[in-house]
Amino acid sequence: MDNGVLAYRALLEKRKEKAPFWEKNVLTVEEAAEYTGIGRTKIRQIIMKGDCPFAVTNGVQVCVIRDKFIDYLDKQFSI
Repeated sequence: MDNGVLAYRALLEKRKEKAPFWEKNVLTVEEAAEYTGIGRTKIRQIIMKGDCPFAVTNGVQVCVIRDKFIDYLDKQFSI
């Protein structure tokens, strides 16, 4: 690959690591568990039910769209 492309990719990775997870729009299951206090296993169970409006796959990894996940939780678990 071109050195410019590799430098840009490294810059993007560095920028991604700097952002705290509560400011990210797309979270990993582990980050979503830390953000909401819900266990990783429970989040994965909700995702595996099917017709999940807040989950996307990034190759093998499942990611959670933070805003849609919070809306889903508000509708499901309102007090």
